[in-house]
Amino acid sequence: MNNLKLSIATTDYDHFRDFRNGAVRAEGIDHNWSMLGHHEVFARFTANREWDVAELSFAKFMAQITRDECDIVGLPVICSRLFRFSSFYVNKNAGIKTVEDLKGKRIGSPEWAHSAAVYMRGWMHNECGVKLPDVHWYQAGANSAGRVEKVEINLPDGVKLTRVADKSLSELLAVGEIDCAIIARPPTCFLECHPDVERLYPDHVPMEQEYYARTGVWPIMHIIAMQQHILDENPWVARNLLNAFNESKRRSVARMFDPAVSRYPLPFVPAYARRMQEMFGADPFPFGIEENRPTWEQMLLYTYQQGIAHKHVTPEDIFPQGIMTDVVV
Repeated sequence: MNNLKLSIATTDYDHFRDFRNGAVRAEGIDHNWSMLGHHEVFARFTANREWDVAELSFAKFMAQITRDECDIVGLPVICSRLFRFSSFYVNKNAGIKTVEDLKGKRIGSPEWAHSAAVYMRGWMHNECGVKLPDVHWYQAGANSAGRVEKVEINLPDGVKLTRVADKSLSELLAVGEIDCAIIARPPTCFLECHPDVERLYPDHVPMEQEYYARTGVWPIMHIIAMQQHILDENPWVARNLLNAFNESKRRSVARMFDPAVSRYPLPFVPAYARRMQEMFGADPFPFGIEENRPTWEQMLLYTYQQGIAHKHVTPEDIFPQGIMTDVVV
């Protein structure tokens, strides 16, 4: 029996490296792996379905997986996950010192379905008393003008969103045309030390550690999506892919814990990895459904509240049935 040939596209992740280069194999599968910038993968997979399996923004995935006629399915494989309290950039002249000060302000993000912004808008709305209609929202490219929304959205009642085509968020923030930007990649004005631009939470790590200890949520930014017809024609593919992604990630984590040689060109990596293991558990970067349930459930709620997901679903609704079947020997 010939192996199934699949095309895969992601950006460059160490935890996918051994699968991508063939040191780890998915049983019964041969892959042709395109390694591209994640924005290119998102745009091309969302618009054209150019690969069988692809990395996808979690927020954009939720818009697509909840369509009435859905042609993709998710795998509980996490490409990228980051806390995002560091992603608030403010103009000093706006008088913003706390999240509550954002009420009545102008806040920009690169897209409405921008995972980092979805998490932080949800936090503001559900935990901080700054409701979605309390803000004048803006959408523009992060550091270049002309970025557009990749998926359809249905804004909640009372939410005002202004799209700006001829300026970037960095430009708008620097001149005070918006008061705050929620953005995954630091805006150029911040990197260039513009005197009027600063992080709202410069000491964000303790805040993020407290948040995780309290909620069990470690925000997921990008996951793996697969075209539904692949699963329909080959029901075994999803679990075999998950097994390979898990083994590749296990090897990546093991490299980080190796104190014998400098696997990565930074000091104290193994010691830091042990500290993270104490905080996050034996597997500090878990894949799977139950291992990440609070995070899956939070994003499913936030995307529905914000008019990105078309319906409020459960984690079991977005992944293949039976993908987490226990195998005990």
